[in-house]
Amino acid sequence: MTERMQERHDPYLWLEEVEGEEALTWVRSHNEITQSALCDAAFDADKKALYEISTRPDNIPFITRRRGLLYNFWQDAAHVRGLWRRTTMDEYRKPDPSWETVLDIDELARAQGEDWVWKGCGTLQPEQRYGLVSLSRGGADAVVTREFDLVEKRFVEGGFALPEAKGGAAWLDRDRLLVSTTLGENAATASGYPRTVRLWRRGTDFGQGPLLFEGEPSDIYISASVDLEPGFERTFYRRQITFEEGISYLAQGDGPPRLIDLPLDARFDVEKDWLVVKLKSDWALPGRTYPADALLAIGFSRFLDGDRDFEMLFEPGARRVLSGFWWAKSRLVLTVLDNLASQIWLATPGPSATAEASWSLERLEGLPDTASVHAMSLDVGQLERTDELLLSISSYIEPTKLALVTEDNRIEVLKETPSAFDASALEVTRHEAVSVDGERIPYYQIGPKNQDGPRPTVLYGYGGFSVSMTPGYMGGVGKTWLERGNVWVVANIRGGGEFGAAWHKAGMREGKRLSHDDFAAIARDLAERSVTTPGQLAAYGGSNGGLLVGNMLTRFPERFGAIWCTVPLLDMRRYTRLLAGPSWVAEYGDPEKPDDWAYMAGLSAYQNLEEGKAYPPMLLVTSRRDDRVHPGHARKMAAKLEAMKQPVFFYEPDDGGHGAANKEQAAFLSALGFAFLRRMLGGKQSV
Repeated sequence: MTERMQERHDPYLWLEEVEGEEALTWVRSHNEITQSALCDAAFDADKKALYEISTRPDNIPFITRRRGLLYNFWQDAAHVRGLWRRTTMDEYRKPDPSWETVLDIDELARAQGEDWVWKGCGTLQPEQRYGLVSLSRGGADAVVTREFDLVEKRFVEGGFALPEAKGGAAWLDRDRLLVSTTLGENAATASGYPRTVRLWRRGTDFGQGPLLFEGEPSDIYISASVDLEPGFERTFYRRQITFEEGISYLAQGDGPPRLIDLPLDARFDVEKDWLVVKLKSDWALPGRTYPADALLAIGFSRFLDGDRDFEMLFEPGARRVLSGFWWAKSRLVLTVLDNLASQIWLATPGPSATAEASWSLERLEGLPDTASVHAMSLDVGQLERTDELLLSISSYIEPTKLALVTEDNRIEVLKETPSAFDASALEVTRHEAVSVDGERIPYYQIGPKNQDGPRPTVLYGYGGFSVSMTPGYMGGVGKTWLERGNVWVVANIRGGGEFGAAWHKAGMREGKRLSHDDFAAIARDLAERSVTTPGQLAAYGGSNGGLLVGNMLTRFPERFGAIWCTVPLLDMRRYTRLLAGPSWVAEYGDPEKPDDWAYMAGLSAYQNLEEGKAYPPMLLVTSRRDDRVHPGHARKMAAKLEAMKQPVFFYEPDDGGHGAANKEQAAFLSALGFAFLRRMLGGKQSV
């Protein structure tokens, strides 16, 4: 069947017209139906509780440091869109710090009549007085960029300004930017991301700026980065050719850029004259093969001269992987997952990168064994970095702590999230389910101690793009779901990054079906262990996780009593024609290629709905401002289910992007989901 014939057989293509009058009429009608059905007194109580938890004045204000001042973006009931603010470390250590407002987004939105959503600010080093503020309309990925004075606390009149587009800019100096944006003719890739890098001088027309670097239309995106380290000033260009693979170059003045000859799927960082490389595939070199997931180091100059004698800083093991690395001032910070348990290691290079020099590795001691630990940079500016760092320490039922690690490795807890729910009757346990091919799939179960029978249960998963599902404090879920005796389960299925590159690759492309089998195996295991029953079990996921739970609906409807599906991919026949869809071909496959569609057809939940088959009730949530995953996926799925007389609810706010626009909307959407679960699975009410 040709593509045109396929489209003629899709009666809901009109719902892909995001702003189409007929489509919006359909959306608003279904919003009303869903709100009327689900937004009762219990919903109101949950929404209120969720909002209060997310906007408490004693929540942790996460920080970054610029020129000795701590910056934080803060949202609460009085500042729905948020405040960008700053204070000192001495003040921050107090229970109730005093903050200086730098930019009030609510006030700005009112003054300009825009629904602004904060997307960050990149500042010019070393002074860090001037920044490029990015603002999104309604939460979309596309942003408006404007130059901002952090001292005067105002936008720079006549300063750098870019209209709404995807992309960004990097400072070269006070009067020059490297800009990669979708603005202009032929400036976007097929995925809708920047294809070019231009030099923009202050006071000139951006569109007339010299073109420094250009990718192919089929690339995912093109970007530039600037290294301002004295004595090592460099500019790098990046061609991201698939979601997994890319090519980087070192700028060479007026000459052609120089290829950095690394495996396409490797990740690397250059610091002074050190090159650090994390592999995703085995790398065979003369005399030695380095394994996937290894972290390698070599002098950058030596590497450019052809030397390939790396030192291995991290060697992976069975279910022991490196989940992240970044540079502090003089040491490399490594986050390791050892069978999902977090470790932080500090790697210090030898005295010189020009010859063989042994690195030293030291594990950071004094961290809890059962918590998830995430290491973060405190200092924003490359030129004022210290060896201090921040740690976020969290578990599912214990409030998050924010800690400072000093240069001599002392750990000081700075802030702690206030308790949001009573966890005294709860416990967290680890289990494994056996998938269709015999692989053991781990999962976390959070629920009552000594559970005495099946309970309403939510099974949450993602399973893609090497994203790891690690513990984090479940404040809102704890209050509205766990505290009432229900169960929450988090799946560590293939496609994620929990156990390294092989775990991700096993859940890519044709392996995506296996990833979904893993999730279904956990559902079966939960029923066999009498944690729940199929009628009391809900599948929940968003984005790639929306595709996951969409397949639970079509492939395993008998194992679930409800499906909660947010901002999903569902129509895999057309996903590459919708917004950023082409950027995910490496993960899913290309439906235009017969060999790929041969396996993808079985994963396309929208196409696989069958007349006369009984499906569990489904809640579909998307956003009109989502410019990453097209809202047409959820719209068409809901319309098709409705035509089949299947139980389905649909909700689509006007704003929010690929996530909630603010905490108020986040509370509404979460409460809507819990109202749906209560109605479909049973369980205690909040009022």
